[in-house]
Amino acid sequence: MDTLNMILAGIFLLVVIYIGAQLIMKPLKLISKLIINSLLGILLLLLVNYGGSFFGFELPINVITILVAGFLGIPGILLLVCFQLLLH
Repeated sequence: MDTLNMILAGIFLLVVIYIGAQLIMKPLKLISKLIINSLLGILLLLLVNYGGSFFGFELPINVITILVAGFLGIPGILLLVCFQLLLH
């Protein structure tokens, strides 16, 4: 009976460690993904601004445009271009 309790306690401890690791790792994955996507958004905005400079077109680089470009990628850039063209 004593070994059965130790085995059950060990399994319970492993489950608690697994759940704790998941609670720690999920936010870290989300934050790292957000940072990587934001860096890619900045790169895409810089590329659009470089190409658009030949035509007198530029997108502002701020937190909102970086997040839109980061979350949505190329469709986000196209969305920002369309908004900028509608505003002018």
